[in-house]
Amino acid sequence: MIAAIKPAGTNTRGLLAYLYGRGTHDEHFDPHIVAGFAMLGLPDPGRDENATLTQLGRYLDEPVSLRNSEFGKPVTDHVWHCPVRAAPEDRYLSDTEWAEIAQRIVQAAGIAPPGDDLACRWIAVRHADDHIHILATTVREDGRRPKLHDSGIRVGDACREIEKDYGLRRLKKGDRTGACRPTQAEMHKADRLGWEQPSPEWLQDRIRAAIPHATNAEEFIAYLEASGVEVQVRRGPSGDLLGYAAGRPGDLNEAGEQIYHPGSKISPDLSLPKITARLESSQPEEHPTARRTHPSTPWHQATDALDTLHTDLADDTHAQAHVTALGELLEATAQKAPAHLRAELRAASKAFARAQRSQVQAEDRVAHALRSAARDIVHTATGPDGSALAALVAALVWATIVAGRWHEAKNHAHQADAAHQATLHLQTAADRALAPTLADLTARPPRDQARRVLASDVRAAVPDHAERILTDPAWPALATVLADAEARGHQPHQLLTEAAAHRELTTARQPARVLITRIQHTGRNPARNRLAEAARLQSTMAGSIPTQRRGNAQPATASTPAEQQRRQRR
Repeated sequence: MIAAIKPAGTNTRGLLAYLYGRGTHDEHFDPHIVAGFAMLGLPDPGRDENATLTQLGRYLDEPVSLRNSEFGKPVTDHVWHCPVRAAPEDRYLSDTEWAEIAQRIVQAAGIAPPGDDLACRWIAVRHADDHIHILATTVREDGRRPKLHDSGIRVGDACREIEKDYGLRRLKKGDRTGACRPTQAEMHKADRLGWEQPSPEWLQDRIRAAIPHATNAEEFIAYLEASGVEVQVRRGPSGDLLGYAAGRPGDLNEAGEQIYHPGSKISPDLSLPKITARLESSQPEEHPTARRTHPSTPWHQATDALDTLHTDLADDTHAQAHVTALGELLEATAQKAPAHLRAELRAASKAFARAQRSQVQAEDRVAHALRSAARDIVHTATGPDGSALAALVAALVWATIVAGRWHEAKNHAHQADAAHQATLHLQTAADRALAPTLADLTARPPRDQARRVLASDVRAAVPDHAERILTDPAWPALATVLADAEARGHQPHQLLTEAAAHRELTTARQPARVLITRIQHTGRNPARNRLAEAARLQSTMAGSIPTQRRGNAQPATASTPAEQQRRQRR
């Protein structure tokens, strides 16, 4: 059940005209009062042909008119309006039940506290099966104004209790970190202008897309302007940025003026101070494209950064910082990914935005690696190769699962659900990203004898999941990956053990695919030749200390069944 308190209004008669009218699409039928502050003698234009809307409006406004006649400054923001709607799958509620629900809501809001004979005047009008509208005038019979601070939170809590008591669909409790929903006026305006999104949603997407591209607040504002967003900034006497508001081109008011939305109103985590704190926590020493000289690409670096995510969640402030930065990495990946993956990645990024914010204060500095990886990706001029992209998307799947588990442990219901939705989109993207690589690997399987030896490696390294891996349709491709890695000097048993340690396989839908992406990432380079390094070290020592006697120590040999079979074949 949703109770949506509207901004304070000024015209009681005008709202009554809507409640008793036919609706914008003739959806209102049989409008009538189901509850009110004093049902006896209350005029109901829906059931009494002699009652009028003007009469009912004056009756509700009497305390307001009396106060205005006694005080110099009139009350104008006195109309309290709260539609209360049941879920589509909920059962039919009778007028009596809706009356009880309305009474509980006005009590929770502070409109009519229990036992208060001098409370505000209110009515609940029903003109459809699934909802009512509560209208109140916010001047009490004694002329005082009611205490409505945080009434939305109290009403939300009351709705959760009502759902339980009446057997209705149970919704998640709010935590005051959600973005404001678009108003009906904003949604109607978007429909009228042919926009797919209302302005606040459109702006939120553009602002989140800008964050990975900037290293400070000035760059952030400049990027927004360059991307077509109208920006209005507020500066102090020194010229420093103090705040900003964003507007959608073409979103004008009745006077033809641009409409601007403050960043904090678009979403709680998009205020200038919060964005600045995130940007300053990851400022690079050099330009992102010139910072690293080793051959690893930004896509590989992002996967490496994600490897530490599950170890950094013990401290809540660190966990929140990493979850927030994970959202930025998702956004960066969606921007630079190939076209066939972009839709799912954008959907994942959009869903995960709700998981990025909670009541936990983030220690942004600890998420430097993730934010640097996001910035590197948006600044890179080249796209990823197939295996690098598949490894990163697979790592993002696991990261969102880990983030969701942290939110669940903290009872962050909305955030945990958002992380789960993002995971579903990422799993679809991961399947698509890996498909070309799977086709190539499956086309060149190792010989049967080599595959049997590799199967022994799997049983030894991950015994609890070996049968799932070996019966996975992607097992032949995994065998090829292991054979390729072995040819580069790696030990398959060690690679399997390390891969399973970084990503537990219990939640993996297809464990062989998970291992393929992990091992292709970690085993992409030739292994260190420890015998050659030891020989060079001995040669150096012999040249510097000729009289030193060198031992004949040999490297330890592997004792797994697979290694024994390899030695026998040699």
